[in-house]
Amino acid sequence: MDSLRGAHGAPILEKVFLPERQKRLVEAVLRGVDDVDVLASVLGVRREDIMRDLEELKAKGLLEVERAEEVLYVLTKEGERCLAEGLPEEKVLGILKARGELPKTDLLALGARSGVSEGEVELGLMQLAAAKAVSFKSGVVSLVDASRAQELVERNRSALRLVAQGSQPDSDVANALRRRGLIEARKRARLRAGPTARLLELWDKGLVLEARVVTELTPELVVSGAWREAVFKPFDLSAEPPRVLLGRKHPYLEFLDWLREILVEMGFEEMKGPHVELELWNFDALFQAQDHPAREIHDTYFVKGGIQGSFHDEELLRRIAAVHESGGGTGSRGWGYKWNPSRALRLILRTQTTAVSARTLYQRGPGEYMCFSLDRVFRPENLDAKHSMEFYQLEGIIVGQHVTFRNLLGFFDEMARRLGLGRVKVKPAYFPFTEPSVEGFIKHEKLGWIEVFPGGMFRPEMLSALGVKDVNVAAWGIGIDRIAMAVLGIDDIRLLFTQDLEFIRRTPRPIPLSLLR
Repeated sequence: MDSLRGAHGAPILEKVFLPERQKRLVEAVLRGVDDVDVLASVLGVRREDIMRDLEELKAKGLLEVERAEEVLYVLTKEGERCLAEGLPEEKVLGILKARGELPKTDLLALGARSGVSEGEVELGLMQLAAAKAVSFKSGVVSLVDASRAQELVERNRSALRLVAQGSQPDSDVANALRRRGLIEARKRARLRAGPTARLLELWDKGLVLEARVVTELTPELVVSGAWREAVFKPFDLSAEPPRVLLGRKHPYLEFLDWLREILVEMGFEEMKGPHVELELWNFDALFQAQDHPAREIHDTYFVKGGIQGSFHDEELLRRIAAVHESGGGTGSRGWGYKWNPSRALRLILRTQTTAVSARTLYQRGPGEYMCFSLDRVFRPENLDAKHSMEFYQLEGIIVGQHVTFRNLLGFFDEMARRLGLGRVKVKPAYFPFTEPSVEGFIKHEKLGWIEVFPGGMFRPEMLSALGVKDVNVAAWGIGIDRIAMAVLGIDDIRLLFTQDLEFIRRTPRPIPLSLLR
């Protein structure tokens, strides 16, 4: 309660009623206990249990709470091992005490027999030499000051024990142990509570009293008459209510669902395929030569153990072999080598969803249809802001007798318009299974122009091998992760898969507001 003022402005102090735990908290602070962790221990509760009490006492003007960061040292795994098994300098000292001096080669051999590695012997010698406890001459190691060596060992062991117990060693020793990787520094927030002048004055006058403080008048309080001795806590209507954190889908998954809706609205059907794929569908059916660099281990994940899959359509294998070796009657000369069917049956993690398009064309054949696949592909990339070893690819085919390259460019423009990506710049490109081929670029606010729309017209060699005749096929395989970065306004591909709840909550919905109006 706030103090009132008398006729001459002098404060009139009124009684302050506190719940039992807050009263005990105040008493502990007045006894000189200021560390919040210690206060919680005194009260027999967890630290987080008294945080609200501290805030209420602070709001009443009874306590001051200060927050400060401090450095706390903890043992690393190596530090724990050295404390349990002995420091390297301790192990080397034990050998030298027994022998006095000996060639370094003998010291290494004795260490190996007693389970001390060569690295530990070298490190132990380095520590003892720095303390001027050993000397080296003509390959012989001599213990010249056993007491100084023992002092070094005891100092370092004592420091490790202090850290293990939660205490802090001298800064010089701590820095030395930290450089050796035996301890590491961690920052910890420390809270300290202290009495205000108002609390001291109220306490001196006996005006801080314990009472049952209630926030709700219940039937039990009325019937029992306990309300007469209770103090009702006033409501603070200006206080902000707690924020309700509702669940939501990850913004990247929302974006992918939105893409599916767009493509279905445009008349596409979704097609599916396996993540573990035959090279046959991922490469050979796409007229990609068996000696192509992309089919090596630095660009493709292979199933361990050399396991092969199986495929029983001999006619398809014959057609694929023909186009690879001589063009298969398409007017092409093929790749001019002997095609190996056993290589085509190796199992890999698919590197492109074009494998799904090849399967679909093989199953459905010629006709008039449009299909898409939105799923994951895998490549041995180095993870950075623009690349990931696992990412989503949006693959699609437009099949029809009158489909042309202009239909593909029109599709890119329409997708960019629906996604709010702005103008698309295109340039000629090369892919083994399309001709003509193109790459489409969009401009990212932070990353500049990024390539997201590769595509082209499937080559006759590929269509002939799959048994698809008298139709053209426009195909595209979009790097959808990069488009998502542009739509979501982020510049790091790793954020698309983050589990950071704060990022997920604050990221706006991917659908541009201009398209919702």
